[in-house]
Amino acid sequence: MKIIIIGAGEVGYHIAHRLSLENKDVVVIDTDDEAVRRVSENIDVQAICGSGSSPSILEEAGIKEAEILLAVTDSDETNLIACLMTDLLSSSTKKLARIRNADFDAYHEVFKDSAPRIDTIINPEIEVVRSIEQYMSVPGAGDVGEFENGRVKFVGIRLKPDTPVVGLRLSEISKAIGRPFPLIAAILRGEEMIIPKGDERLLEGDMVYFISETDNLMETLKLFDQQSEPVRRVLIVGGGRIGFRLAERLEEDSVYTKIIEKDENRCSFLAEKLNRAVILHGDGTDQVILEQEGIRDMDVVVTLTFDEQTNVLASLLAKQLGARKTITRINSFRYLPLMATIGIEQVVSPRLSAINSILRHIRRGKVVSALSLKGEQAEVIEAVAMETSEIVGKPLKEISFPKGVLVTVIIRGDRITIPSGDSVIQPGDRVIIFGSRQAVPQIEKILAVKLEYF
Repeated sequence: MKIIIIGAGEVGYHIAHRLSLENKDVVVIDTDDEAVRRVSENIDVQAICGSGSSPSILEEAGIKEAEILLAVTDSDETNLIACLMTDLLSSSTKKLARIRNADFDAYHEVFKDSAPRIDTIINPEIEVVRSIEQYMSVPGAGDVGEFENGRVKFVGIRLKPDTPVVGLRLSEISKAIGRPFPLIAAILRGEEMIIPKGDERLLEGDMVYFISETDNLMETLKLFDQQSEPVRRVLIVGGGRIGFRLAERLEEDSVYTKIIEKDENRCSFLAEKLNRAVILHGDGTDQVILEQEGIRDMDVVVTLTFDEQTNVLASLLAKQLGARKTITRINSFRYLPLMATIGIEQVVSPRLSAINSILRHIRRGKVVSALSLKGEQAEVIEAVAMETSEIVGKPLKEISFPKGVLVTVIIRGDRITIPSGDSVIQPGDRVIIFGSRQAVPQIEKILAVKLEYF
């Protein structure tokens, strides 16, 4: 598979790195010499310095042989023109574009049906708002992903010292608590991602990932000593585009919302556009303002400024002053592994949201959705099993899956099953597969060759 990536920023760089590990034929194009040098020195891909909207550069990169074009620069206009030129030069190439400006929201479907005929438009800001809503729905979760149109959730919970299951082996838990325990798909222990067996013991500080039907999630969370309470009051620090989009969604759900914004002109814009949200002109890291605005009464504080240091400080201060939950926007990938260490568990990243969306659309096979876990050490993939598959029609225990792969859910019509070794996948079933980063190419091979004819 040949993939051309326009843009060598954080998103382009990390997608290129990810795909190079999966032995894809990748070409990265950027106008910035330093960005191109960073790619060529650190990733085993071809890097070209030039404009991705230039037809000659696209032809040099091999656009006519490319299966996919990813236009992920910081400029919506550059991404649109790159897709337009690709449509003219190689109409069979699948096009994905990152477009963030809300002015283009109403034209997404137009762009698909008319030139530049973009197959998938990704708006990271919309994806981040969805992630925030998911975090709000699952208290204490460090990771949350939705599958099967929201009917299934993949949740990561950090084990505290007093969590009832700490110290128990997985094979012992159901007997110890007197009821079935959810399937633990993975354990993140420090920087190590573990696909556990029955004799694995859960330890304090582990991030455990499990699958649950959304309807049963609250009962499952109680097993981890996590309680759920409805979100009624939210404070947003930062009234930029993401903060504005989130406030609109919260107003639709009748959630009492306050926004603290430093820019006076932006405050005026927010007050004009929003109906019920309270707009405050000030600094979200000002302890006096937070206390005056009733920080102790807030169910969730979401910090969404462009400055991640401000976001981190505001979140830590809000927790210290009594906010029940915080969600923090982080832009730079290098800071993500540090967040849990300083007490910030729920983190959203527009760039990581963009990468998750892109991965879903470039996987081979009948892939419905995909979720990249912390540190990109693993991936959860939802796919449709076709009748040509070798994994159809026989018990899972008789199938030789690649190391690091686990089938976590089988969905058949309205029935959701957490499989055992005796479970059998039928044609048309949706399967949710967990795989370590090293195993993703093998999963993709299964999806491409065994689950579907090309």
